[in-house]
Amino acid sequence: MSKIDPNKPLPIIHQREIVATSHFFKVERVDLEFSNGATRQFERMAGKGHGAVMIVPMLDADNFLLVREYAAGTHSYQLGFPKGLIDAGETPLQAANRELQEEVGYAANKLYDIHKVGMAPTFFNSHMNIVIAQDLYPQRLEGDEPEPLEVVPWSFSKADELLAQPDFVEARGIAALFLAQRWLKEQ
Repeated sequence: MSKIDPNKPLPIIHQREIVATSHFFKVERVDLEFSNGATRQFERMAGKGHGAVMIVPMLDADNFLLVREYAAGTHSYQLGFPKGLIDAGETPLQAANRELQEEVGYAANKLYDIHKVGMAPTFFNSHMNIVIAQDLYPQRLEGDEPEPLEVVPWSFSKADELLAQPDFVEARGIAALFLAQRWLKEQ
């Protein structure tokens, strides 16, 4: 097994150029030179915004809430944890509490930022904070969803059944499930 060199220099960026844009993202071409002299041209989604949050809303020590919402990428309804973008000026915990109120109709007295995950870091400059929300109380904010989301209670004791659901497939949601289980065991 090779050793990881924490001091390995990052490639030098010689040029960056936006080659495509949409409402949600920009594609950036990056000309790189690596420490061994090799040069490459990569395309990546240019970072935009302040990151995102995914919330595991806990009703009690074993029960949590999911939402079922439309996923345009697969043209299907998907089951997952509530999530959303972090707005300018918000901390991840503030964004998590806002999204929780918009999507689930609850706010939380206790919020814990337990882990940060990336999505295809070779191509995307984005991250998502996984947040545990506890001590919930009813409170709703108007969100940007085009239709009300179905709120689905579930139990950690039935995690295997959740993983078997054909509409619970988002990798970040699966990671959040396992990260939340581990975090709760350590508390």
